[in-house]
Amino acid sequence: MLIRMDKLALYIHWPFCLAKCPYCDFNSHVRDRIDQARFAAALRTELAWEAARLGPRPLGSIFFGGGTPSLMDGQTVADLIADARRLFVADDDIEITLEANPTSVEAAKLKDFRAAGVNRVSLGIQSLDPAALAGLGRQHSAGQAIAALELARGIFPRISFDLIYARPGQSMAAWRAELRQALALVADHLSLYQLTIEPGTQYEAAHRRGEITLPDPDTAAELYDATGEEAAKFGLLGYEVSNYARPGGESRHNLAYWRYTDYAGIGPGAHGRVLVDASLRATRRHRAPEPWAGLVEAHGHGSTAETLVSPTERAREALLMGLRLSEGIDAARFERRTGIALDAALDPSVYAQALAEDYLTRENGRLRATAEGRKRLDALLGQLVL
Repeated sequence: MLIRMDKLALYIHWPFCLAKCPYCDFNSHVRDRIDQARFAAALRTELAWEAARLGPRPLGSIFFGGGTPSLMDGQTVADLIADARRLFVADDDIEITLEANPTSVEAAKLKDFRAAGVNRVSLGIQSLDPAALAGLGRQHSAGQAIAALELARGIFPRISFDLIYARPGQSMAAWRAELRQALALVADHLSLYQLTIEPGTQYEAAHRRGEITLPDPDTAAELYDATGEEAAKFGLLGYEVSNYARPGGESRHNLAYWRYTDYAGIGPGAHGRVLVDASLRATRRHRAPEPWAGLVEAHGHGSTAETLVSPTERAREALLMGLRLSEGIDAARFERRTGIALDAALDPSVYAQALAEDYLTRENGRLRATAEGRKRLDALLGQLVL
């Protein structure tokens, strides 16, 4: 029997975007017209259905992700926050994040989102270089990005922004300069993502034709190291492979994923891991927006799959997520959550080698990936996890 641990995190997915970025493989959709009323009603219905079976659980965070949630009406955001507060037991200082793009239209709605109850905004800046923004297919200019950061700073108590590095032709000097400019504007939280070629994207086709070339692994690793150095100058520490924050400014919602606690996902394509009847269940909603809304209207929810997560799967998922964090994994907590001892979930020979080569450390009951280990984490985890 599993024991419920920590507070629930609630993810709300808004799947629509103004355009599909060429590198993006997220569940996002472009529509000439969005039926705001229909999708708002469906989200509220599905939230009520999920809350009815989970009960009045403590709620630590709400995250509006996408897609582009800043395309939502402010009233829709306000209604969903009010529903969540009514249906669950919300923390007095609950973290409520909304992802926003810095186009002028979306930036103009930031005050509405703050009035709705959002207290943390995550801006999809991606770059402050005009040529890079064009190559990434972004709908905003560098000037709009800077203006949105400055505007958000005066509205929200907490701000995060995203940047993409290891772009085609990116130099070390240019990356350091870009980072310093962004961090000087808002130095609360930074999410940094290495550009990768994902199957089915426009970038995959362009890469296959030889039209774009990414930096080699050694150069990408140097860019990653430079990021940590520049962020530290502004007081931001790397608490996860791709995330930096001032102490206390970490994303509580994303920590729920990485610490492998319960999170509920509603909206098209949303995933969840929730305890129901003392069993951990993996939930998934229908990906396509209109069929999802139809399912909600017919049944109260848009679920397409719900499966029990076995002890082995729980252990694997907890390792894959937990070793991304600089704090690592607490062995006792791991066993309580998964039902499997930490050592039993590791390949003993790979584990011993990783310790000897200083890719992992184990002390005071906590397993951590070192700085060098985090740079090789994907390859390491592929061999380490049974």
